[in-house]
Amino acid sequence: MNQIVEKTVHASNIVELVIDSPRVANKAQAGQFVIVMPEATGERVPLTIADFDRAKGTVTLVLMVVGTSSTKLSRLSVGDSLHAMIGPLGKPSEIKPYDTVILVGGGLGVAPVYPIARAFHEAGSRVITIQGSRTKDLLFWTEKMRAVSAEHILLTDDGTAGRKGLVTEPLKELLEADRETKKIECVYAIGPGPMMKFCSLTTEPFGVRTIVSLNSIMVDGTGMCGGCRVELKTGTQFTCTDGPEFDAHAVLWDRFLARQRIYCEREKCSMDRYVEQYQAEK
Repeated sequence: MNQIVEKTVHASNIVELVIDSPRVANKAQAGQFVIVMPEATGERVPLTIADFDRAKGTVTLVLMVVGTSSTKLSRLSVGDSLHAMIGPLGKPSEIKPYDTVILVGGGLGVAPVYPIARAFHEAGSRVITIQGSRTKDLLFWTEKMRAVSAEHILLTDDGTAGRKGLVTEPLKELLEADRETKKIECVYAIGPGPMMKFCSLTTEPFGVRTIVSLNSIMVDGTGMCGGCRVELKTGTQFTCTDGPEFDAHAVLWDRFLARQRIYCEREKCSMDRYVEQYQAEK
């Protein structure tokens, strides 16, 4: 169970793992996530499901190597097995036959955006995707995104691929052009917290429904610990059971971003210890 059947390194810190997990693949829907553990004593890591194949019984996860647990996951090879993979968890994306929907994927956010874009495409909506990255070397799944898009807009911060700029720029242009026709009925934005915040600020004046998928701090993933709580204008909710998708215009973004930084120092200390241990064992 949970054996890695494919592994792709897209960049120095972006790793794709295809996991043999028929039970999860059979139930998975766009927008949901799993909790994985690289080892018995490891951290419980929430990862959004990036793809699933019911026929093959596989689930695809894409992770960015930023700390101890993601480093341990990235060092697993084809044939290795995860200690655990629990899911699918969270509420699936609400797929409606919108006339036009815009999906913005920033950095690693392209992975969770893809199955949502595919679901809207299969539902008959006109799908416009905006894919952004810091630089060309960090881009991945560009062709997969194009395949489910009526229009695909590619940007990099430094201009090494596609258009130079930020994802909020074409987003605003598309909304400006749609002021009269009102065909754009929904926007999804998934990526780093600041990117989602500014996408929310961009769409709010236009009154377009905007959904974000929050990568909150999480422990059990089933609503028991309260670690993934998120503050909304309407009150407190849990990302694992009430989300992970929320109305972007209801999120109290400054509180969310501050909470994301709360364990940065401890995470750095954990990584330093792990690197020392790893080097000593070698």
